[in-house]
Amino acid sequence: MAQNSTDHFFEDKVLGHPSGLFVLFFTEMWERFSYYGMRAILVIFLTGALIGDNPGWAWTSEAALSLLGTYAMLVYLTPLVGGWLADNKIGYRMAVVIGALLMTLGHASMAIETPTFLYIGIAFLIVGNGFFKPNMTSIISKMYEGHDEKKDGAYNIFYMGVNAGAFIGIMLCGWVGEKIGWSYGFGLAGIFMLLGMLQFQYAQSLFGDIGAKPKNEKVDLIDGLVNDSDVVSSKGVKLNKFLVVDYILILVFVVSALIFIINDPLSKIGNIYTFSFTVAGMPNSLFFALLAAITFIVLLIVRIPRYVKIERDRMIAFSIFCLFTIFFWAAFEQAAGSLPIYTRDYTNRILEGGAATTFKIIDLIVTVVPLCVITYVLISLFRKTFKRIGLSNIILGISFVIVWAIVLYKLFIEFQSTETEVPITWFAILNSLFIIIFAPLFTKWWDSKYNPPASVKYFLGLALLGVGFGFLAFGAKDVPLGAKTASLSMAWLVFAYLFHTLGEMCLSQWDYLI
Repeated sequence: MAQNSTDHFFEDKVLGHPSGLFVLFFTEMWERFSYYGMRAILVIFLTGALIGDNPGWAWTSEAALSLLGTYAMLVYLTPLVGGWLADNKIGYRMAVVIGALLMTLGHASMAIETPTFLYIGIAFLIVGNGFFKPNMTSIISKMYEGHDEKKDGAYNIFYMGVNAGAFIGIMLCGWVGEKIGWSYGFGLAGIFMLLGMLQFQYAQSLFGDIGAKPKNEKVDLIDGLVNDSDVVSSKGVKLNKFLVVDYILILVFVVSALIFIINDPLSKIGNIYTFSFTVAGMPNSLFFALLAAITFIVLLIVRIPRYVKIERDRMIAFSIFCLFTIFFWAAFEQAAGSLPIYTRDYTNRILEGGAATTFKIIDLIVTVVPLCVITYVLISLFRKTFKRIGLSNIILGISFVIVWAIVLYKLFIEFQSTETEVPITWFAILNSLFIIIFAPLFTKWWDSKYNPPASVKYFLGLALLGVGFGFLAFGAKDVPLGAKTASLSMAWLVFAYLFHTLGEMCLSQWDYLI
């Protein structure tokens, strides 16, 4: 029987998969730790009062959310460039290392807590994410070539690493940032990104030629943009060429979007206006955002009818799903924006007596049990690979020693007090927790004969998201308009995160992820 070129990766297995998968698992886990840990405290740090035990910068919520939104948008755009560079120039592994190093510098810059270093740090994070994000899964795909039956399980394990990193990062960076100091929270995110990078760097020998620099550089980025009217696809179908009107619409869209991207944060944070005017009472940022959106829709309307019928129908369906997806994630991402402000300013988070004790026990269980499971995976990796990548394993072991030390210190401090104030960021870990709890149920549903079509899943996702916000709105119905504080029940937040997570699992197409 002929062997595949990747068969040797399956000689040293951990939990039935190549040991290299778990190097990627932990590398991705630490990256998600740093990403979600930083994101969990950014808005509450920026909008925190100037005076107090742990002062913030007293930004308006509008300014803080504008910075967060710009950061999130660019984080999703830069992987387009980073993925191309890895494919054609530097290789996947080098891209991962460069990205991790840049993100480490970004978190370190943010820990200095000055506006200049904040912006420098965010810029490093955006560029670093572009190098890192698209290339981890590319390495997995190459590693499992010829073993397609194992690939779904591999991505499932990898995705659990994503959730584990988000869970631990929000919990620890959030607690350290709120209880000890914001700079320590940002710094902690950077420390684990650095350790994740070193652990990956010193495990390179496990991957052989996978992810190495391409031997033959492929086409240039600009040359890859095809505009020949006679070019056909690999399936022999003539491509839909771009006309002059298409290029004009694309130009208007790009210019309008760039003006919005630049002007919105500058105007809200620094009162700096690249263009200062209003249109029908709309500020220029909103005008250019609407112009970009309308231009893009017009571009679709102009181009889609020129496809052949079967492709046209698919493009229409795809565009509708994309529209729903935009609305969903714009609302879902409020978990990093408006929800922390809602939690801090309008929720009663003080617990006493039996309620405080119950929360401490729940917090202990949801903290220690997942960490024990991940530590078991760590030990399994050590047993298989310590002789080959001993330094990488030592660095990974140091990472877990630090995590356990912080967790035990956190639990010790919490159990010493008779009264408990639930951290603002604690509620954000509910998303990862609910995914772990409900993912098996959704998997069974998607695999059964009752598996609904994609359109129904999208409807359910949006409906459940709406129910989550409905709980928040109902809980706040008696809060006067313009009130700065309130004392609402934490139950509304728990229900909101529950339904938001259920909606996420519907919309994220779990039948492909698990």
